[in-house]
Amino acid sequence: MSWINLAEVHYRTHRDHGLDAATLVLNKLRVDFDCELPTERRIVEAALFKAAHPIALADCFAISTAADNDAVLFTGDPEIIAIADLPCEVRDLRASG
Repeated sequence: MSWINLAEVHYRTHRDHGLDAATLVLNKLRVDFDCELPTERRIVEAALFKAAHPIALADCFAISTAADNDAVLFTGDPEIIAIADLPCEVRDLRASG
């Protein structure tokens, strides 16, 4: 998981549930996932994907990180799910509810 996406989880949790909850979630994710700082190569990959698709830059980091790690990308984001030619497997979190 990219630290870019961890930052998104943290700020959203903070806004919705407060700082203590955001800190707890962040600490749990750091244990459960291999969290990586984006390298120059990852930044360029995300930028290239952003140039080709009208989605958020952070989503491009999630896609690039999952693809490079042969990982499944778990998301409920319809903009990501709608892309037919993703370089990684995607699991729709909306379908599991």
